[in-house]
Amino acid sequence: MALPARRAAATPALGRWDPFRDFEELYDRLGRWLDTTPGDAPASWVPNVDIEETDTAYKVEAELPGVTKDNIAIEYREGVLHISGEVEEKERDGIVHRRARRTGRFSYQVSLPTEIDHDNIGAQLNDGVLAVTLPKSQKRDSARKIEITG
Repeated sequence: MALPARRAAATPALGRWDPFRDFEELYDRLGRWLDTTPGDAPASWVPNVDIEETDTAYKVEAELPGVTKDNIAIEYREGVLHISGEVEEKERDGIVHRRARRTGRFSYQVSLPTEIDHDNIGAQLNDGVLAVTLPKSQKRDSARKIEITG
């Protein structure tokens, strides 16, 4: 009796494995779960974010439609990028039949594994997308010869 040929599982066609993706998805799911928990304060939300790493920088893009730059705070502290702010609810005259857009406070944070050049971090807000560029610090040679003395 011949056994059927065994084939390896197909690899994803979307590119290489990204270890941050799993953590980001977990963070987003946890944030959505916490949003559904009853509490005293209005629940916050987490914007959709893409993180791209190049040889020289990290690029973080967050979808923030309808948010002005005055309502966004960006801070990089101790290896963690923090983006927070608020989408103000629009005053309405009529009856709202459907509300699907997010309002209220939002917050996002991500740890970056590389030293960042603090003096050259930049941010732009265009068409509802916040783009934060975090240049990497000059890399030092990771290996060096150490002489034994004595």
